[in-house]
Amino acid sequence: MGITSLARPIFKKKYEQLRHSELNADQEQQDLLMSMVHQAVNTEWGRSHHFDAIKNYDDFRRHVPVSTYEELKGYIDRMRHGEKDVLWPGKVKWYAKSSGTTNDKSKFIPVSRQGLKDTHYKGSECVVTYYLHNNPESRLFDGRALILGGSHEQNYDVRESLVGDLSAILIENISPLANLVRIPKKETALLSDFEVKRDRIAREAMGKNITNISGVPSWMLSVLTRLQEITGKQDISAIWPNLEVFFHGGVAFTPYRERYKEIISSPKMHYMETYNASEGFFGVQNDPQDLAMLLLTNLGVFYEFIPLEEVGIDNPKAVPLWEVETGRNYAMVITTTSGLWRYQIGDTVKFTQLKPYKFFISGRTKSFINAFGEELIVDNAEKGLMEACAKTGAEVAEYTAAPVFMDANGKCRHQWIIDFRKQPDEIDHFAEVLDQALQHINSDYEAKRYKDITLQPLEIIVAPSGLFDRWLKSKGKLGGQHKVPRLCNDRKIAEEVLALIDK
Repeated sequence: MGITSLARPIFKKKYEQLRHSELNADQEQQDLLMSMVHQAVNTEWGRSHHFDAIKNYDDFRRHVPVSTYEELKGYIDRMRHGEKDVLWPGKVKWYAKSSGTTNDKSKFIPVSRQGLKDTHYKGSECVVTYYLHNNPESRLFDGRALILGGSHEQNYDVRESLVGDLSAILIENISPLANLVRIPKKETALLSDFEVKRDRIAREAMGKNITNISGVPSWMLSVLTRLQEITGKQDISAIWPNLEVFFHGGVAFTPYRERYKEIISSPKMHYMETYNASEGFFGVQNDPQDLAMLLLTNLGVFYEFIPLEEVGIDNPKAVPLWEVETGRNYAMVITTTSGLWRYQIGDTVKFTQLKPYKFFISGRTKSFINAFGEELIVDNAEKGLMEACAKTGAEVAEYTAAPVFMDANGKCRHQWIIDFRKQPDEIDHFAEVLDQALQHINSDYEAKRYKDITLQPLEIIVAPSGLFDRWLKSKGKLGGQHKVPRLCNDRKIAEEVLALIDK
């Protein structure tokens, strides 16, 4: 009898607990909020926001403002220097470094011991629980797990305090028993040089019985490509015949799906999306037939949502989970057991159903193009590219897009810089199909494209292979959980990328 068979009864019980959470999410969220308020009543934040007077959600919303990272940064920096009882009880030793769209190069997200245990590690348990429930023939634990991670470093000069990628913090604190079944070894996993790391990971993993892989699709693909180069085998299934699932997250999987199907031929291969950010573990694809994810409401995160039209205004009105509607774009606001209070995470989501609450990530509050009133969001871009690729046989590896406000001829348009894994026969035809798809998907974009009056046809610049990796490397962000910004409302990133082409 294999390890998976022995573990199944444990995960069956966990599944029953998760089903209870699905059906009781509203009450669970209210109970969680009051528990967090009670725990933090004697912190500096709790005292200054009258936590002792908060008896319900309405009190909480009245006493505590919606916050951005900039507004919490001063508190977090004091915590990083070793102060205790600031945003959360006691000292917080770990800080997840996130690139984020803020005024600074990096954000430093506090990760308390409670948040590490109740949010991030339990989130991973939820993923495995749903996977085993959906796949009764799985032998997940009978082999090894290949898990990609980032790196960490000392946090100022505070003893035993670390700052780095969330994945590195998880690896540093994981049970020693878990290290017996994961690849690569710890010292490899924590290397900061991704180019060296991916080679070592591939070499350590090529002779192992890998049953599951986890990580950001773009970086995992880089490791698998290196594995192909080393072994001379193009089919990953020939290297790891028992590989059965890729737990992926961090970026949309749509641009990578076909490529993974090409290099992993096994018919038993599964793909499962997760929503695991530096700030918390928020969602999991619990139904393989439904691309929407289930919101996880029992993992130390209280959720609120700001309608997209109110994002950016003073005192935006956030609504709790039990007041959301399907089909609307919301900016996510979270309160966590690591000391983030009504914090705008920067992601936008759209619910597809309620009770249980299922959603998909529709974009970023600062990752959009609305230079001419077109309100193009990442979800539109991903769907448009998917249609253009399907109709032209192209495959997209990476891309970014930005507005051209006015060229020498007084023309305005969107400029897409695309690294094609498989280039279409005619770039102009691909551009035309993409443009038509975006008009079909987004009525505001369609209106601005009407007779080319406001917006001219979009422009595509073909990027040399690996260009976006070079851009990330120039920013010190190659590997880990760093991502290429998809849509930008200004030209800063586009100009930096184009400058690399010129070089």
